[in-house]
Amino acid sequence: MAKKATHADAQLILQLYDLRREPEMRKARTWWTAQFFPQTADDFLKVAWAMGTQENAWLRQVSGYWGIVTSFVLAGVLNEELFLQPGFSGELFVIYAKIHPIVKDLREKLNDPEFFVNVEKAVTRTKWGRNRLQFMIKRVEAMRQKMAERKAS
Repeated sequence: MAKKATHADAQLILQLYDLRREPEMRKARTWWTAQFFPQTADDFLKVAWAMGTQENAWLRQVSGYWGIVTSFVLAGVLNEELFLQPGFSGELFVIYAKIHPIVKDLREKLNDPEFFVNVEKAVTRTKWGRNRLQFMIKRVEAMRQKMAERKAS
């Protein structure tokens, strides 16, 4: 049985949320959510291997942040129900929905079976999370199409 959320959980959520407001993190989050739409593992790896670029730093910053936060949830440090509230974890679902179709290929190409595994577990281990992921996959595809239309016009 999951532990009941505590004041310490709420405080940690607020601290984690505050970290997301840091100016460079905001830029990184905006890039991930509004501009980065990898279609293939190679699209992702092109950015991942472009060390020294702004996009590479942003990819690592946001990926690392959500990897740390999901490790808190999986280790029982942070209440899962509180964490899964859309006001906090909505962005995580968008990010994972973007790489969900290519995550297996990424793990193979990186020779890293643990790549994004904490994020995947945190997103998919509850029925609510799996349903939310399916919703976000559709939303991300609509976002991708709108972006493609803007580029084409």
